Amino acid sequence: MLNPFVSIILTVIQIYIWLLIGAAVMSWLVAFNVINTRNQLVYTLMDFLYRITEPPLRPIRRIVPHLGGIDISPVILILLLVFLQRALMYYSFML
Repeated sequence: MLNPFVSIILTVIQIYIWLLIGAAVMSWLVAFNVINTRNQLVYTLMDFLYRITEPPLRPIRRIVPHLGGIDISPVILILLLVFLQRALMYYSFML
């Protein structure tokens, strides 16, 4: 049985992972001109995703070397978050 507090933390981490994936997909769609940021809804959504995902990605981007046009910082952050999820689950079952 999971502690309710740990369960809430795991849910928040999972939602944040989906927000990271959404931000990456939206940035690809804008880069390939599939969607246009002049649309108010698209602009608002992109602004929200940028503000919520950029602060944790910025330190990773400073550490990871540039790989041309490929940004792997969201992948690294997702891997770190999955590791944190697994560690929380492991140690919550140990108690």
